[in-house]
Amino acid sequence: MLLKRYKNSLLLLALVAIISSCNQHAVIPKPKAYPRVFYPDRKYKWYEGSCPFAFRIPAYADVVQDSTRGADPCWLNLRFNGFNAKLHLSYKPVKDFKNFKEMAQDAYNFAYKHSTRADDISDHYFAFDNHVIGMLYEIEGNTASSVQFFATDSIKHYLRGALYFNARPNKDSLDPVIKYIRTDIDTLIKSIKWK
Repeated sequence: MLLKRYKNSLLLLALVAIISSCNQHAVIPKPKAYPRVFYPDRKYKWYEGSCPFAFRIPAYADVVQDSTRGADPCWLNLRFNGFNAKLHLSYKPVKDFKNFKEMAQDAYNFAYKHSTRADDISDHYFAFDNHVIGMLYEIEGNTASSVQFFATDSIKHYLRGALYFNARPNKDSLDPVIKYIRTDIDTLIKSIKWK
């Protein structure tokens, strides 16, 4: 009889615990979310400074002189306003074939320096009728730079670019923005005119 009473009390206690745990106001943590990104209209303008090149840039972007110590006069930053990103551009004249080969190797080394953190690195050769050839590197994963390239005429001009975000690398949140900016980088490369 005592055992039966004990079982009934235990059953009643378990039932009360189950019912009280079904509180409608239970706190459920919200999943992590990323801020909504607003993409500007695709409009372009010509950039033509004092350096021996010109190209089309997005209307929402600004070109500023690179102010880091040791920067050459034709090192520029294309700031993508609203995305907290910049495309660092560095121009150097080609002196001879050996010099060109060294600069192309440097571009390769800079891109593949990210291989320890990258999920994948793919390189794409390009050549256009405006005497622009080069290589574009797409770097997948949580890396400091996700797009790099060099463009040249292989005789006189060499321009290297690297896209950086002023944020902690996070592939999931940055991927849509990278894809959007990638179209602008492609437009810039295709429109290069050497002076």
